[in-house]
Amino acid sequence: MPYQQSALDAARLVARGAALLAAVVGAAGLSGWVFGLELLRRGPGSDAAMSANTAVALLALGVSLLLVTRRPLTPGMTVVARAGGALAAVLGGLTAVEYVTGVALGIDELLFKDDTARMASEVPGRMAPNTAAALVIGGVAVLCASAARLPAWTSQIPGLAVLTLGMLRIYGFAYAVPELERFGAYKGMALYTGMALVLLGIAAFLARPDRGPAGLLMNAGTTGALGRRLFVTVLVVPPLLGGLVLAGEDAGLFGARLGTALLVCGHVAVFTTVVFAALVVGRRVELAHARAAWQVRQNELLQAFMDHTPAVMFVKDLDGRFLAVNTTFEESLGLPRARVLGRRDRDVMPPDLARQARAADLAMLAEGEPTQHEELIALPGGSRSFLTSLFPLKNASGAPYAVCGVVTDITDRVAAQREVRRANRRFLALLESAPDALLITDGQGVIVLANAQVQKLLGRSPADLVGTPVVDLVPAPRRRRHDALLRAYLRQVDPRPVVVDQGLYGLSGDGAEFPVEVSVSSLRADEETRVFLSVRDITERRLLEAERAERFEEHRRIAYTLQHSLMGEPSSLPYLPAAHRYLASVQDPGVGGDWFDIIPLDAHRTGIVVGDVMGRGLEAAAVMGQMRAASHALARTDVPPSRLMTGLDAFVADLADQLVTCVYLVVDQSTHEVTLCSAGHLPVIALPPDGPARTLRTPVGVPLGVNDPRAAGVPFEQATQPVAPGTTLALYTDGLVERPGTDIETQIDTLARTLGTALEGVPADREGLDQTADLLVKTLLPDTAAHDDDVTLLLVRLPVPKGEGHRA
Repeated sequence: MPYQQSALDAARLVARGAALLAAVVGAAGLSGWVFGLELLRRGPGSDAAMSANTAVALLALGVSLLLVTRRPLTPGMTVVARAGGALAAVLGGLTAVEYVTGVALGIDELLFKDDTARMASEVPGRMAPNTAAALVIGGVAVLCASAARLPAWTSQIPGLAVLTLGMLRIYGFAYAVPELERFGAYKGMALYTGMALVLLGIAAFLARPDRGPAGLLMNAGTTGALGRRLFVTVLVVPPLLGGLVLAGEDAGLFGARLGTALLVCGHVAVFTTVVFAALVVGRRVELAHARAAWQVRQNELLQAFMDHTPAVMFVKDLDGRFLAVNTTFEESLGLPRARVLGRRDRDVMPPDLARQARAADLAMLAEGEPTQHEELIALPGGSRSFLTSLFPLKNASGAPYAVCGVVTDITDRVAAQREVRRANRRFLALLESAPDALLITDGQGVIVLANAQVQKLLGRSPADLVGTPVVDLVPAPRRRRHDALLRAYLRQVDPRPVVVDQGLYGLSGDGAEFPVEVSVSSLRADEETRVFLSVRDITERRLLEAERAERFEEHRRIAYTLQHSLMGEPSSLPYLPAAHRYLASVQDPGVGGDWFDIIPLDAHRTGIVVGDVMGRGLEAAAVMGQMRAASHALARTDVPPSRLMTGLDAFVADLADQLVTCVYLVVDQSTHEVTLCSAGHLPVIALPPDGPARTLRTPVGVPLGVNDPRAAGVPFEQATQPVAPGTTLALYTDGLVERPGTDIETQIDTLARTLGTALEGVPADREGLDQTADLLVKTLLPDTAAHDDDVTLLLVRLPVPKGEGHRA
């Protein structure tokens, strides 16, 4: 941290300055002996003078600490520093031996004759005992500070001891207390010596400011700031209060006892203030720690989310260094996270892939908005298609500080889309090869598309017909009636496909009119309407009525066969009783877009799908057949319901102007859960064995085909709900419950109530479900011969584990 580094640099500067000043004091005292200057040997108002040995030792310690504080130490600097420390320790130690043993070792006047003694008890040239002790401790501090392998406290604690001895001398001088200057009756410490010892203590303590007790005091955090304030308070406040009390006593304002009381009160007041200030700082530290712990937890949750995401996820800084990756990223590269974090793309990816990734990051940052693109990447196991989403992470000011990416393997989806496009091309080819003329108009009856058969039927090219009102293809005297029929069809609330062959005529290119049969269907999506007109010349049919009737019946049989062959029969599963009913509309050729299927997925899971292709006729049936095949194939891949809907949506998007509703369920017999996803379909009704019928709640997405395939559409969501064993599920299409003039919600409620009533007393087997299905159809469709829409009903009874009862 920059602040931390600046604090350490300042501490080292203070240490060097203190060491230099201590060396200057020692040199000044030594100069006083050399030149006989009393002022340099003895401070003003001081009885004791600095001895020559003390001056040499202080100079040596000052120079040694000045070298020690200049990191890194060279071998030569280390030798000089240790020599200075050893010299001071030896001088102090020999003097201490002299005091203890009473034997003069001949070192006191080794350099100069001492004529400064003022007391009979003083030995000429001998330093004070407290000075000797301080020099020994100071020498030890220097020796420890010069040894990098020793802990920092080995030099810092002795430094504080030296500082304390020097402060005692200064306090004695400031408070006029001679007892603080000396040990007993021995010679006292010189004032200059006390000042130098304070400087040496500071230098020794701050020689290594990033470690030990000094590291605690100089750290950039809250505790360091609090410690420095407390340290300054301890050094300044007690001496100041003591000086004020002594001044009051000397002035006769109060006596010693009152002065002591005032001193105690002052200390209590000051340190109480310090304590509360420390509590405020401590509370801030606690809050910061709580916020940091919360942030750590959020980071852990984010990492857990990333690690459980099957897609590759990563976060990089603006220079391309990885800040976070998930387990899928590790698995894809075969590198552990520790070897990825802090490195760039080129350090962990193949060169080509790294350059491609970096270019994508820079392009996204240049745009400043999220980007998404597909790319084909050659991997050792073969080429794979990936969808890469990149977006910037921005700070509070809106400036990006990181890049987040999500890379999803969409090889299977791309293959499915490719197959869908092939199927769509085949379907369009099938339409072009149809024997009838096909006209598609907008909601105003203006032609927007025509197939190649209109050339043969009407004598006009398909391109020439685009933009022409469809009534212009009718003989002029009959146009009003034809236009009225078309508009009446479009005014219906939910127009169904119809086939009209009475009173309709076409106009050929040479002006001749001929009778036609027109199949009409419509598709409404949002505010757009498309009308599908299949036009056939029925001149020969009109001439041969009997043959026409026979052909019509044959056409109906073919249509029914096509419908049932496309729909197929659902799987009959012994552990999952089911019953179904399908009724084709009586107002069209008998084909439509409803389908249903029961798909065994594994030993414990079964897929159930019901869908409805909007519109009627062969086109709807053909779409239905493709949808049933596609849904069956996707379900067999064991994709979740939401992904199945996404795949079907992509399929429908490639079909021209198609709209499909669908619901897909996955029943898990082992966990008694149903996972379902709905694309605009009616709700599934569930009847538990011990309660009333209810609809299964699930997010209802838009119908298939609504989303724009060129842009991100509304996603399909799935929901999982518990279901009791023995529950009966009812799936159906809108033909069963939708009637003109009735509310569809009311019809659904009627279906639910009828289901609950019908299953009372009915055995929980296939025959019982068949009886219930007949009753539901009869109740909801009183006149089955007049219904105008396809009807699909599927009842499924969930199995009951052995040993449990069932609904009677």
